[in-house]
Amino acid sequence: MNRGGKSTRGTDRVRVAVHAPDLLAGLGTTSILGADERLNVLSDTDLGRAEVIVTVGDSIGDGVFTFLRQVRAASSLASPPRCVIVTDHFPVQVLMTAIECGMAALLPRRDLDSEHLVRTILAVSQGAGALPPRLQGSLLSQLERIQEDLLVPNGLALSGLSDREREVLRLLADGHGTEEIAAKLAYSESTVKNVLHRVMARYGLHNRTHAVAFALRTGSI
Repeated sequence: MNRGGKSTRGTDRVRVAVHAPDLLAGLGTTSILGADERLNVLSDTDLGRAEVIVTVGDSIGDGVFTFLRQVRAASSLASPPRCVIVTDHFPVQVLMTAIECGMAALLPRRDLDSEHLVRTILAVSQGAGALPPRLQGSLLSQLERIQEDLLVPNGLALSGLSDREREVLRLLADGHGTEEIAAKLAYSESTVKNVLHRVMARYGLHNRTHAVAFALRTGSI
Protein backbone atom coordinates (compact mmCIF):
# COMPACT_ATOMS: atom_id res chain seq x y z
CA MET A 1 0.00 0.00 0.00
CA ASN A 2 1.11 3.56 -0.54
CA ARG A 3 3.35 4.46 2.42
CA GLY A 4 3.25 8.14 1.75
CA GLY A 5 2.27 10.46 -0.99
CA LYS A 6 1.61 13.91 -2.29
CA SER A 7 -2.04 14.87 -2.46
CA THR A 8 -1.59 18.60 -2.97
CA ARG A 9 -0.47 18.56 -6.59
CA GLY A 10 -2.41 19.98 -9.49
CA THR A 11 -5.76 18.43 -10.26
CA ASP A 12 -4.79 17.97 -13.93
CA ARG A 13 -2.33 15.25 -12.99
CA VAL A 14 -3.36 11.61 -12.96
CA ARG A 15 -4.20 10.57 -9.42
CA VAL A 16 -2.52 7.27 -8.57
CA ALA A 17 -2.82 4.86 -5.66
CA VAL A 18 0.08 2.48 -4.99
CA HIS A 19 -0.35 -0.93 -3.39
CA ALA A 20 2.50 -3.31 -2.58
CA PRO A 21 2.48 -6.07 0.05
CA ASP A 22 6.25 -5.60 0.33
CA LEU A 23 7.24 -2.40 2.17
CA LEU A 24 10.35 -1.71 0.10
CA ALA A 25 8.50 -2.28 -3.20
CA GLY A 26 5.81 0.12 -2.08
CA LEU A 27 8.27 2.80 -1.03
CA GLY A 28 10.27 2.40 -4.23
CA THR A 29 7.24 2.60 -6.51
CA THR A 30 5.83 5.58 -4.60
CA SER A 31 9.16 7.39 -4.89
CA ILE A 32 9.44 6.73 -8.62
CA LEU A 33 5.90 7.80 -9.44
CA GLY A 34 5.93 10.71 -7.01
CA ALA A 35 8.91 12.22 -8.80
CA ASP A 36 7.00 12.45 -12.09
CA GLU A 37 5.21 15.76 -12.65
CA ARG A 38 2.45 14.06 -14.62
CA LEU A 39 1.27 12.05 -11.62
CA ASN A 40 -0.21 12.74 -8.20
CA VAL A 41 0.50 9.85 -5.83
CA LEU A 42 -2.22 9.72 -3.20
CA SER A 43 -1.91 8.97 0.49
CA ASP A 44 -3.74 6.05 2.09
CA THR A 45 -6.47 8.37 3.37
CA ASP A 46 -7.23 9.71 -0.09
CA LEU A 47 -7.57 6.50 -2.13
CA GLY A 48 -11.19 7.22 -3.04
CA ARG A 49 -9.93 9.83 -5.53
CA ALA A 50 -7.61 7.46 -7.39
CA GLU A 51 -7.96 7.26 -11.17
CA VAL A 52 -5.39 4.48 -11.53
CA ILE A 53 -4.24 1.86 -9.03
CA VAL A 54 -0.73 0.44 -9.36
CA THR A 55 -0.11 -2.82 -7.53
CA VAL A 56 3.39 -4.29 -7.35
CA GLY A 57 4.37 -7.73 -6.08
CA ASP A 58 6.13 -11.01 -6.74
CA SER A 59 2.77 -12.62 -7.46
CA ILE A 60 -0.92 -11.78 -7.43
CA GLY A 61 -3.53 -13.34 -5.19
CA ASP A 62 -6.59 -12.82 -3.03
CA GLY A 63 -5.00 -10.04 -0.98
CA VAL A 64 -4.46 -7.91 -4.07
CA PHE A 65 -7.95 -8.57 -5.38
CA THR A 66 -9.48 -7.69 -2.01
CA PHE A 67 -7.62 -4.37 -1.98
CA LEU A 68 -8.67 -3.53 -5.54
CA ARG A 69 -12.32 -4.31 -4.80
CA GLN A 70 -12.27 -2.17 -1.66
CA VAL A 71 -10.72 0.84 -3.38
CA ARG A 72 -13.04 0.60 -6.37
CA ALA A 73 -16.08 0.23 -4.12
CA ALA A 74 -15.04 3.32 -2.13
CA SER A 75 -14.28 5.40 -5.23
CA SER A 76 -15.79 8.88 -5.35
CA LEU A 77 -15.39 9.00 -9.14
CA ALA A 78 -18.12 8.45 -11.71
CA SER A 79 -16.15 5.44 -13.01
CA PRO A 80 -14.09 3.23 -10.68
CA PRO A 81 -10.30 3.35 -11.06
CA ARG A 82 -8.50 1.05 -13.47
CA CYS A 83 -5.49 -0.98 -12.43
CA VAL A 84 -1.92 -1.57 -13.58
CA ILE A 85 -0.54 -4.82 -12.16
CA VAL A 86 3.24 -5.21 -12.00
CA THR A 87 4.38 -8.78 -11.35
CA ASP A 88 6.47 -11.57 -12.83
CA HIS A 89 4.06 -14.33 -11.82
CA PHE A 90 0.52 -14.00 -13.15
CA PRO A 91 -1.42 -17.29 -13.45
CA VAL A 92 -3.83 -17.27 -16.35
CA GLN A 93 -6.47 -18.82 -14.06
CA VAL A 94 -7.00 -15.46 -12.33
CA LEU A 95 -7.34 -13.45 -15.54
CA MET A 96 -11.09 -12.91 -15.41
CA THR A 97 -10.97 -12.11 -11.68
CA ALA A 98 -8.26 -9.52 -12.32
CA ILE A 99 -10.30 -7.93 -15.11
CA GLU A 100 -13.35 -7.84 -12.84
CA CYS A 101 -11.17 -5.97 -10.35
CA GLY A 102 -10.26 -3.37 -12.96
CA MET A 103 -6.99 -4.66 -14.43
CA ALA A 104 -6.23 -2.80 -17.63
CA ALA A 105 -2.51 -3.47 -17.92
CA LEU A 106 -0.05 -6.14 -16.82
CA LEU A 107 3.67 -5.37 -16.77
CA PRO A 108 6.65 -7.56 -15.85
CA ARG A 109 8.30 -6.48 -12.62
CA ARG A 110 11.71 -7.69 -13.66
CA ASP A 111 13.70 -5.03 -15.52
CA LEU A 112 10.70 -2.63 -15.68
CA ASP A 113 11.92 0.93 -16.18
CA SER A 114 10.17 3.88 -14.59
CA GLU A 115 9.32 5.66 -17.84
CA HIS A 116 7.57 2.58 -19.24
CA LEU A 117 5.51 2.32 -16.04
CA VAL A 118 4.55 6.00 -16.14
CA ARG A 119 3.61 5.83 -19.84
CA THR A 120 1.42 2.82 -19.11
CA ILE A 121 -0.32 4.61 -16.22
CA LEU A 122 -1.02 7.64 -18.40
CA ALA A 123 -2.36 5.44 -21.20
CA VAL A 124 -4.58 3.46 -18.82
CA SER A 125 -5.97 6.70 -17.39
CA GLN A 126 -7.09 7.54 -20.95
CA GLY A 127 -8.84 4.21 -21.44
CA ALA A 128 -6.07 2.18 -23.06
CA GLY A 129 -5.06 -1.34 -22.09
CA ALA A 130 -1.85 -3.36 -22.24
CA LEU A 131 -1.94 -7.13 -21.80
CA PRO A 132 0.71 -9.65 -22.93
CA PRO A 133 -0.22 -11.62 -26.07
CA ARG A 134 -0.66 -14.86 -24.10
CA LEU A 135 -3.31 -13.21 -21.92
CA GLN A 136 -5.02 -11.55 -24.88
CA GLY A 137 -5.46 -14.98 -26.47
CA SER A 138 -6.72 -16.48 -23.22
CA LEU A 139 -9.16 -13.62 -22.74
CA LEU A 140 -10.62 -14.06 -26.22
CA SER A 141 -10.97 -17.80 -25.64
CA GLN A 142 -12.75 -17.28 -22.32
CA LEU A 143 -15.10 -14.69 -23.80
CA GLU A 144 -15.91 -17.09 -26.61
CA ARG A 145 -16.75 -19.83 -24.10
CA ILE A 146 -18.97 -17.44 -22.13
CA GLN A 147 -20.73 -16.50 -25.35
CA GLU A 148 -21.31 -20.10 -26.42
CA ASP A 149 -22.06 -21.72 -23.04
CA LEU A 150 -23.94 -19.00 -21.19
CA LEU A 151 -25.14 -16.13 -23.35
CA VAL A 152 -26.29 -17.74 -26.59
CA PRO A 153 -28.46 -20.39 -24.84
CA ASN A 154 -30.22 -17.52 -23.05
CA GLY A 155 -30.65 -15.34 -26.15
CA LEU A 156 -27.97 -12.88 -25.04
CA ALA A 157 -24.73 -11.53 -26.47
CA LEU A 158 -21.58 -10.00 -25.02
CA SER A 159 -23.09 -6.59 -25.65
CA GLY A 160 -25.72 -7.43 -23.04
CA LEU A 161 -28.58 -7.11 -25.53
CA SER A 162 -31.00 -9.96 -26.11
CA ASP A 163 -32.02 -11.17 -29.57
CA ARG A 164 -35.35 -9.39 -29.19
CA GLU A 165 -33.67 -6.12 -28.21
CA ARG A 166 -31.27 -6.28 -31.13
CA GLU A 167 -34.12 -6.94 -33.59
CA VAL A 168 -36.11 -3.98 -32.30
CA LEU A 169 -33.10 -1.67 -32.41
CA ARG A 170 -32.12 -2.89 -35.88
CA LEU A 171 -35.57 -2.04 -37.26
CA LEU A 172 -35.56 1.27 -35.41
CA ALA A 173 -32.21 2.08 -37.03
CA ASP A 174 -33.76 1.30 -40.43
CA GLY A 175 -36.28 4.06 -39.82
CA HIS A 176 -39.33 2.03 -38.78
CA GLY A 177 -41.77 3.38 -36.20
CA THR A 178 -43.13 1.53 -33.20
CA GLU A 179 -46.24 0.32 -35.05
CA GLU A 180 -44.21 -0.98 -38.01
CA ILE A 181 -41.73 -2.77 -35.75
CA ALA A 182 -44.56 -4.43 -33.86
CA ALA A 183 -46.13 -5.64 -37.11
CA LYS A 184 -42.85 -6.98 -38.51
CA LEU A 185 -41.96 -8.87 -35.32
CA ALA A 186 -45.53 -9.91 -34.43
CA TYR A 187 -45.32 -8.05 -31.13
CA SER A 188 -47.75 -5.62 -29.59
CA GLU A 189 -46.81 -1.94 -29.66
CA SER A 190 -46.57 -1.97 -25.86
CA THR A 191 -44.04 -4.80 -26.04
CA VAL A 192 -41.87 -2.83 -28.44
CA LYS A 193 -42.07 0.24 -26.20
CA ASN A 194 -41.18 -1.85 -23.15
CA VAL A 195 -38.19 -3.34 -24.93
CA LEU A 196 -36.89 0.11 -25.82
CA HIS A 197 -37.56 1.42 -22.32
CA ARG A 198 -35.62 -1.42 -20.70
CA VAL A 199 -32.62 -0.90 -22.98
CA MET A 200 -32.56 2.85 -22.33
CA ALA A 201 -32.95 2.41 -18.58
CA ARG A 202 -30.27 -0.29 -18.38
CA TYR A 203 -27.60 1.74 -20.16
CA GLY A 204 -28.66 5.26 -19.19
CA LEU A 205 -29.65 6.20 -22.73
CA HIS A 206 -31.62 9.40 -23.21
CA ASN A 207 -33.86 8.57 -26.17
CA ARG A 208 -34.35 6.18 -29.07
CA THR A 209 -31.73 7.88 -31.21
CA HIS A 210 -29.24 7.44 -28.39
CA ALA A 211 -30.24 3.77 -28.09
CA VAL A 212 -29.63 3.17 -31.80
CA ALA A 213 -26.27 4.96 -31.60
CA PHE A 214 -25.30 2.79 -28.61
CA ALA A 215 -26.22 -0.40 -30.46
CA LEU A 216 -24.22 0.66 -33.53
CA ARG A 217 -21.22 1.70 -31.47
CA THR A 218 -21.10 -1.62 -29.61
CA GLY A 219 -21.54 -3.62 -32.81
CA SER A 220 -24.83 -5.11 -31.60
CA ILE A 221 -26.63 -4.30 -34.84
